[in-house]
Formats: sequence, structure tokens, C-alpha cells
Amino acid sequence: MKKKWQISRRKMLKGMGACIALPYLEAMAIPRIPLGQSDSFPVRSAFLFMPNGVHPDKWTPEKFGTDFTLSPILQPLKAFQQELLILGELMNKNSTIEGVDGHYARTANILTSMPIEKTIGDNIHSGGVSIDQVIASKIGHNTLFPSLEYGLDRIRTGVDTNVGYTQLYASSISWKTPTQPLSKEIDPRLAFERLFKNYIPEKKIQEDPWKKSILDMVMDDAQSLKNNLGRSDQDKLEEYLESIRSIEKRIVNEENKEKFEANITDDIKKELTRVDLRIEEYTEMYEGVDVTEKTRLMLDIMTLAFWSDASRVSSFMFGNSVSGRNFSFLDGVNGSHHSISHHMNQPTKMEEYLKINIWHIEQYAYFLEKLRAIKEGDGNLLDNSMVMFASGLRDGNRHSPYNLPVLVAGKGGGKLKTGQNLQFNKNTPLANLYLTMLQSMNFDVNSFGDSTGILSEIHK
Repeated sequence: MKKKWQISRRKMLKGMGACIALPYLEAMAIPRIPLGQSDSFPVRSAFLFMPNGVHPDKWTPEKFGTDFTLSPILQPLKAFQQELLILGELMNKNSTIEGVDGHYARTANILTSMPIEKTIGDNIHSGGVSIDQVIASKIGHNTLFPSLEYGLDRIRTGVDTNVGYTQLYASSISWKTPTQPLSKEIDPRLAFERLFKNYIPEKKIQEDPWKKSILDMVMDDAQSLKNNLGRSDQDKLEEYLESIRSIEKRIVNEENKEKFEANITDDIKKELTRVDLRIEEYTEMYEGVDVTEKTRLMLDIMTLAFWSDASRVSSFMFGNSVSGRNFSFLDGVNGSHHSISHHMNQPTKMEEYLKINIWHIEQYAYFLEKLRAIKEGDGNLLDNSMVMFASGLRDGNRHSPYNLPVLVAGKGGGKLKTGQNLQFNKNTPLANLYLTMLQSMNFDVNSFGDSTGILSEIHK
């Protein structure tokens, strides 16, 4: 029976046409350990994908075990060395089948570990359900959203005539079923509103969508709740609401320039949208638009989703497979990501490739820091998470799918032995990691994809 000072995990702050999910508070604690949780804190899982591989000589630290020095690419993770697993010699065997493409067949199945169906039509098939969706199917009913799928690039359709594959395979890593990829959100404002903003009547919103902050709308409910919480929970709630306000302000400020659209007709809006999409596609791919802030906003929203328990599962694609994003916003980099990844061992291109890799790891480190800064019990949100970072290629120049660059950060609710740089037997199935993650969440599963067992070195 719930005591009078306890509140439900599903408690939300409500106001005029708005609602906000709450973070975990001590007043929500219950004396049980549900499936997939540790000490009543939920375990969160995030899967971050980077296209085009890594500089092959700058990824793996020289020493293995617990006494290792981070490699040049991994230096941004120095503050997280004890929360990190560097997993060497894993491979996605079903991406190496003879005759498959070097990108598409090593992206669509990065989280399924099964062979994809080569097709140029709509008979797509990823071979299986992705690991994030397996987790979501088991715990997703506990949250507002079973899972969240985010990225920087819109989903591509059509055929890559160079290799004879549909471009859908380049755009999706999350598969609800073998034939159903999940669409990803690439707009920070829309992602934020989906989680935290529920507008009042549409007509009124059209008059002035940013007249009031969502926090203003729920402030009466927030104050009422705050009056009934202990000091620790009051501080957590205040910090959480300030985080929402911070993101809201950043998004609103960037979008103020778009308010002029309210003064034009629907026909003009349609044309503006069509032209804007073409311009955006061109500039992102060829003119080196800095996507750092966009990336970090998406990671902030993922953090809030985990913190508020809006969802416990998320995937994020830094780019579609064969990404041609121009990284000239980085000092010393000129040209597109995909082109640079085909470096032909040229020193200049190798250095540019390295800088692009480091930028990705810096964003990963940013996300980890956000999670670690949020306290949960005697630990923090990162302690109760498993955050994977990987690419489907080792070296973009050779399209090598062997010894994949794979990281996992977070202790998985105390079930993962972190602080290790490990080298497994050559061609150890990547699916063994996924099976380990599932079993660490107390799921009754004995296989996943082409797994042959768990990675006992990292499992407690």
C-alpha cells in the first residue's frame, strides 16, 4: 500500500493545456526491484551510431585491462575512464557476407546483428528486431514513450544506383520488426515539444506559440507538489525545471526568426518549406554548417527523457550511412565526412579523419557528463545507464567491418564491470554484447542475433 508521502512514477505537472513528466524523486521510491531495474532505479539504454568508421591507428589504447591510457581519439573521455568499457575485436558477422555493400549492409543491422535483404524496392528486411526495440518491448510499457529515435539527418528514400540498395538502409538503425524501421526525429524543437509540450487549442497557439513558457503553464501544480516534498526532492525538482527552462530558451531564441511565417499565406508557406528543405540539404552536406549545438540539444533532450522517465530507451544517429556532411566548421578540416574517410592513407586526410572522430567522441563525452551530473540515490544517472557508441566500420577507407569501434559507458545499475580496455578473441560476435546487456537487465533471454554467449569479462 502506498504511503501518503509517496507519489506515482507517472505523476505529471499539469496546467492550462500543458503537462511535464517529472524526474525520479525520493518520494516515488517503492520497496521492490522491478524487471530491468536496480535498487528501484530504472536502467536506461542509449545507442549512439557514428557513420564512416574511425582512424584505424588512433582508436585502441596500447594497454589492455584496467591500467590503460586512452588513445588520441578517446582523449575526450578521460574524465570517464572508470565508467567506460572499450571493447576490441567485436564484429557484426552478418555484415560481412560476400557481395554485400560496404555501408548499407553494415548500418541497417548494426543493432540487429542479422543479414539484411538486398533490395531496391519496398521489400526491406533488417533480419531481425534491433536491440533497443527488444528492450523497449520489455520495459516500454512503464514509460510515456517505449523508445525515442533521434538523429541529425532526415530519412532517405530512393535507390543508391552505385550499389543497388535502397537508401532506407542508410537511415535507420532502430527496427520495431524486421520490416519496420522506426522514423527518427531530427528537429530539436519538435523532439522537445513531443516530450514536454502539449498545446492548448490550436487556434490560440497560432496567435502566439511562445507567449508563455511551458513552465509558466504548470507552475501552480509544481508549487503545490514542492510544498509536499522533502528538501532533497525540492532541490531535485527545482534543478530539473531549470534544465527544461534552459533548453526551452535555447530553442526559442533560435526559432524566433521563423515567426515571420505567421504573416504569410499557406501557399507561400508550402513553397518556403519546399525551398528551405532543398537549401538545408545542400548547406548541411556541402557548406560545413556547424551542427554541434543541434547535436547537443538532441542529447540534452535525451537526458531529460531519461531523467523524467519519459523513456528509458533511445537511439541517436550522428549521420546517415555514407554521410557527406562537411566538417569544415572544425579547424583544419575541409571536405565531406565520407570523402575524407576514404583517405587512401594520405597524411592530410588522415589528420582530418582523426579530427572528425574526436568531434564525435566529444559529443559522446558531453552526453555522459549530462547523465553523470544528475544524482540518483548514492549514485547518478550514468551509473544506472548503458550508453553504447559504435560505428559499423572500423576503417572507412577499406570498409572494414572487423574489430569494430565499440564503447559502452555507465554501470547498468551495477551490473557492468567498467574501467576496462578489453580485447576479445578475433571475430567475437557483436551480438554477445547485446545479450550481455539484456541479461544485465534481468531479462530471461539466452540468445540475440548470432550471439554465442555473454561477455563474461564485463558482466557481474
